[in-house]
Amino acid sequence: MKTLLKNVTVIPMTKKEYFFQGDILIDDKKIAYVGPSYQGDADITKDCSSFIALPSFVNAHTHLAMTLMRNYKDSQENLQAWLAEIFPIEDKLNEDDIYYGSLNGLAEMIKSGTTTFADMYFQQWKTIEAVKKAGVRGCISVTFFGDEAETDRRINYNYKRIVEEKNGDDLIICHSAPHAIYTCTKETYQKVAKFSKDNGLYINTHLSETQKEVDDCIKQTGLRPAEYLDSIGVFDTPTYVAHGVFFSDEELKILKRKNVSVVHNPSSNCKLASGICPISHYKKMGINVALGTDGASSNNNLSMIKEMRLAAMLSTVSTMKPASITPYEILEMATINGAKALGLADKIGTLEVGKDADIVLINKNIAEMTPLNNIFSALVFSMPDRAVDSVYCQGKQLLEDGKLLTIDEEDVIKKINKQWEDILRR
Repeated sequence: MKTLLKNVTVIPMTKKEYFFQGDILIDDKKIAYVGPSYQGDADITKDCSSFIALPSFVNAHTHLAMTLMRNYKDSQENLQAWLAEIFPIEDKLNEDDIYYGSLNGLAEMIKSGTTTFADMYFQQWKTIEAVKKAGVRGCISVTFFGDEAETDRRINYNYKRIVEEKNGDDLIICHSAPHAIYTCTKETYQKVAKFSKDNGLYINTHLSETQKEVDDCIKQTGLRPAEYLDSIGVFDTPTYVAHGVFFSDEELKILKRKNVSVVHNPSSNCKLASGICPISHYKKMGINVALGTDGASSNNNLSMIKEMRLAAMLSTVSTMKPASITPYEILEMATINGAKALGLADKIGTLEVGKDADIVLINKNIAEMTPLNNIFSALVFSMPDRAVDSVYCQGKQLLEDGKLLTIDEEDVIKKINKQWEDILRR
């Protein structure tokens, strides 16, 4: 099946602030043509003169099923106090909770232009089931807590269940996720690193999220968080770290040398009073900075559009320099940088021939986008979620005219409300 997106404003994300008016041909799962004017046949031709085409967004850090705890316990003192409220609820969650919590999150992400995400949560096989229904791409991690014995159990049971549920689906990628240095032992990190290297998996972990985490790490190990993980061999396996608010320049040199990506989560960092990640400095130090929403309990949404705007605003106010990071660089964080972090830059993140047809069409003819004086500023500073008109993942259309095609949103809302009521009774 060939679909031609005709007369669209294309932002391929291949070079700085480049865009043009032209055509995109989707042939089955791939982008077959990107250029000024396609000359050839197509099964479906769509007039896209009102739209901007971007690579669909990459949410590089989520806890997807935490939509269940959206708007719950929002006024805790800090991360540790918040976790003390959240962990007991998570202990009650069953497979149905995870499935509908995940499906709810996927509905929100598709409607705001995201088709690839990295997840760290529980009963991951149910998230995979939801991902398959939605038609998106999920980097689903085996999540690790505790000591070596618990790590062995999760490798032997959880990883096996994930592989079985994946069942060869190339839209499901398995990663490893030791939760954090304050919830996993040194031996767990080392075992997970070996397991990941042996199985070709990326490592996904929280790191340097709060000043307390840094202080505790120094007190217990004599090293800062990135120095500690490097010293025990974790970074010898491809790794991306969430938050990274308090890295020193020496740590940044380690991350650069080991090609570790930092996933910026501005909303969560603000809400939990963790701090402001100095992303413009990290970029100057040569770090690949991606963007994530974190979970909907600490955000409280999963919109990369909202996350882009806040990331830009925080960079400006924290440096007192409006040009500290440009709108185009923010778009890179939400697209190609996320793809690089997750090891997917050869497949997604830019609009190029041969890459997967992961495309979002943005309606530029709405009040919030008018006048379109600077297209990159408009996308970062003024674009609302409702501007997302159509979304494709591997050439399959998941959203059309702002309406979900693979998920029954009304049914999901009913189901998740029912699950939450049940959770509160447990």
